[in-house]
Amino acid sequence: MAIRGQIVFSMIAAALIASACQTATLPAMLVDPPRDAAHPARMEVLHIPSGGVEINGVAYLASGDGTHPTLIIAHGWPGNEKNLDLAQAVRRAGWNAVTFNYRGSWGSPGEFHFAQVPEDAAAVIAWLRRPEVAAKYGIDPAKIALAGHSMGGWATAQVASKDPALIGAVLISAADMARLGDMPRAAAIGAASGNAETLVTTPEKMADELAAVVKTLPLKLTADGLAKLPVLILSSDDGLAAGTDALAAAIRQAGGKVETAHEATDHSWSDRRIRLAGLVIDWLKALPGAK
Repeated sequence: MAIRGQIVFSMIAAALIASACQTATLPAMLVDPPRDAAHPARMEVLHIPSGGVEINGVAYLASGDGTHPTLIIAHGWPGNEKNLDLAQAVRRAGWNAVTFNYRGSWGSPGEFHFAQVPEDAAAVIAWLRRPEVAAKYGIDPAKIALAGHSMGGWATAQVASKDPALIGAVLISAADMARLGDMPRAAAIGAASGNAETLVTTPEKMADELAAVVKTLPLKLTADGLAKLPVLILSSDDGLAAGTDALAAAIRQAGGKVETAHEATDHSWSDRRIRLAGLVIDWLKALPGAK
């Protein structure tokens, strides 16, 4: 009798757990969409022409027939956090997501130079807009947004401010790289030494570039151009919020539309990854150009 009673109890407990799982709700971005057997979600390795070489990238392509809006995600310096979980969440929300590595970084050919970072981001956009490329990967070339984290946020501001055909731009804990050019050279070399993983360059070269070309490209100079398209600026407790707050104010002063949010987390959003995805996806879905 004791064994039979234990079995009955286990069956009841299993039924209660199953019921709870069925009634529990998860954020939509954490729920896999129904599988489309004819047009399933897929991943494609990309080789994107930029500066005479082909940089590497990955396309996370949404399921479903036809074309989809696309978010390009630019990584930081050196790019240890590539926001691949964000790319996956964006795909679950019905968007394509494309990540890539700048020249001379993470296996892409060439030598790394800061000035090439915006150039590579712009090259990715131009390549995805090619009719044959857009058709192959199910991309709507009129519905492309650009996002960037840290240095990638700086690059996003530089590129998007010159490309009003984008439907939006997202800056995630954007670093104003021009400010690093004010550091003494020894300090800049030290900072570069700590951000040199997989980069084909030297700390000395990076320090000199920060004090030269990069110093002439501050975030504030992008405000007028960014005022021509929707912008989302996300900041964290990493000491960079003042710079992006000033950029948001300048965009508004120029008549632009910008949304902002701040989270008490580190530069990589280590304990706010789901929150980060939610902020980005909710903003993407509300874009007029994404309908």
